[in-house]
Amino acid sequence: MAEAALAVEGVSAAFNREAVTARAGSEPDWLTERRLAAWDAYEATPMPTTRLEEWRYTDPKRLRWADVALPAEPPAGDDRGAHDILDGRPAAATVFVTNGRVREVNLSDNLAAKGVILADLATAAVEHEALVREHLGTRATTPEEGKFAALNGALWSGGVFLYLPKGVRVEHPIRVIRWVDAGGQAYLPRTLIVAEQGSHVAFVEEFASPDFDKASPVFSCGAVEILAGPASEVQYVSLQHWGDHVHHMATHRTIAERDANLDTLVVNLGGRVARVDLAASMEGPGSRSDMLGLYFGRGEQHFDHNTRQNHRVPHATSDLLYKGALDDRAHAVFRGIIKVYPKAQRTDAYQTNRNLLLSRSCQATALPNLEIEADDVRCSHAATVGQLDADELFYIMSRGIARREAERLVVFGFFGEVLDRLPMEGVTEELRDAIARKIG
Repeated sequence: MAEAALAVEGVSAAFNREAVTARAGSEPDWLTERRLAAWDAYEATPMPTTRLEEWRYTDPKRLRWADVALPAEPPAGDDRGAHDILDGRPAAATVFVTNGRVREVNLSDNLAAKGVILADLATAAVEHEALVREHLGTRATTPEEGKFAALNGALWSGGVFLYLPKGVRVEHPIRVIRWVDAGGQAYLPRTLIVAEQGSHVAFVEEFASPDFDKASPVFSCGAVEILAGPASEVQYVSLQHWGDHVHHMATHRTIAERDANLDTLVVNLGGRVARVDLAASMEGPGSRSDMLGLYFGRGEQHFDHNTRQNHRVPHATSDLLYKGALDDRAHAVFRGIIKVYPKAQRTDAYQTNRNLLLSRSCQATALPNLEIEADDVRCSHAATVGQLDADELFYIMSRGIARREAERLVVFGFFGEVLDRLPMEGVTEELRDAIARKIG
């Protein structure tokens, strides 16, 4: 009966309670109980529809999650795809995940000796039970966050856990490569990052695949939770360059405690439909969060970014800057809100979304919002949608540069403001290369 009801709602019958218990396998009892509680929340949460303001411009049916399977065991794949992506890039530690299964974790003896933990999340739930049990799905990303967060809480696999002890600094990025080469499947990745007081880390998570056939789509439903302890510094980058007919849904939640700096960069380049639901919470005085975003869409691509800056305490800062360029018939949606709670005096918060249209058929929808319940704050928001400047393009082409190359230079100049704010020089160059490949 439950499976039939799900099918009627347009959701794959593969998502069911039996799949939850099968996914749990030999995990600890507390984790199985947590999965089942998430499933109960999933069943109790109404299906989002375009009648809801947050889903007004993105029909959940476009994620194609009614057309995928959920095997008990992740399908075998070719790990070379993940290794090829990382080739030559500096990294302090690496994790390779292929088709929803953690295949390889590389952590140096030096970092391990300092108490750094980098592991398959399911393994960490056993070997580091106290840490994982305290933080997994309890503060940042809970099943009550929404239908997709609850689905991930019940059925995640291929999870990654990073723990940094007090005062530990990791100089080079820690990298996770999530590679998918089996179509017709659902993948539910999860990432949990816990940074203790005074620690420092940069974490780069990359999502990639070949193109898939329309008849064998991929649905990725991920969750990321980051907890930055007092005076810690965490930089998180999500680089999504899925192939065609991949449908990407991600729930990101971050918490910054006293004097913590927690920066995020979300880059959407691939996939057919991609939606990112990101909320940053400033929960300690002196905390700061820079929220950066880049997206480039063409063809029939559809990107939806739903952001929230939660200021719960006084003397905290957040600054959001999302920029996107669109071509052909692509569509981008940005919906953001700065929420200042009653006691959050001396809040300093900004929100900016800018869109560059390269064709007459593409479309951008920008909806910035403020909700302020304190009276001593500095908050502002802005949004722009504009066509490619014909005079600027003509000026560049008059120097003997072809139109396509001229457009590429304009787009790079447009994105430069975001890339220049990322304090990760090597990663910035990789992002420029990825964008250049996308532009062509």
